[in-house]
Amino acid sequence: MFGINNNSSNMEMSKLNQIKIPLDVLKEQGIETEFDWKLVRERDGLTKESKEVTWVEWNEDRTFKSKHDEPLIGRSLLMSPFNQFFTWQTTTITEIVEQREDYIKFKTGNSTYELFNTNEK
Repeated sequence: MFGINNNSSNMEMSKLNQIKIPLDVLKEQGIETEFDWKLVRERDGLTKESKEVTWVEWNEDRTFKSKHDEPLIGRSLLMSPFNQFFTWQTTTITEIVEQREDYIKFKTGNSTYELFNTNEK
């Protein structure tokens, strides 16, 4: 759902005018509202959250090869939900800068990301 910025002659979409959906409505529809993972893109602070993450490996022709629980160079991060409406997918990892049990900082071909496990154990 998007709001229309009426101040623009070409009717551009504006995040400022977006309709906000109450969390209870999202929960009723079975849409995730509690998240265990937070991804932050370094260059602009873009933040994405998801309940789960998986790491995807690709064939040389860029088709799906397999999914994994651990990050490695050449894999992409995919954030839940795991269907055509996924939250976010990165390009493939080119370098792992730092990695701990609840945190990883990695670079892709065009961005640097930090992924945090926010689930309190």
